[in-house]
Amino acid sequence: LVQAVRKMSGLAVGLKKGFLVEKRQLAPRPASRKGKLGKHVKFVREVIREIAGYSPLERRCIELLRNGRDKRCLKLCKKRLGTHKRAKSKREQCAVFLRTSQRKAK
Repeated sequence: LVQAVRKMSGLAVGLKKGFLVEKRQLAPRPASRKGKLGKHVKFVREVIREIAGYSPLERRCIELLRNGRDKRCLKLCKKRLGTHKRAKSKREQCAVFLRTSQRKAK
């Protein structure tokens, strides 16, 4: 779905009619940054995770994943968190933690 860029001809008639202008280079809008994780926020979250540890839901989820019960983990997360999307992301977080802890153990 690549759109053909219309080159203006400078003429007032025809398919490519219009005044010849240069495309303006606009500065990025602040809204385009929304949702991006900053350095400071990432650091603060890491410190909190280190101090507080994992929630009971996360601990249970990790235990289920250890035993290969991925679907059960997803169902548990969905029941507690409310939506399928949130449950999938929580399960993935737990799986990432499990993979990194197994890598450290080796």
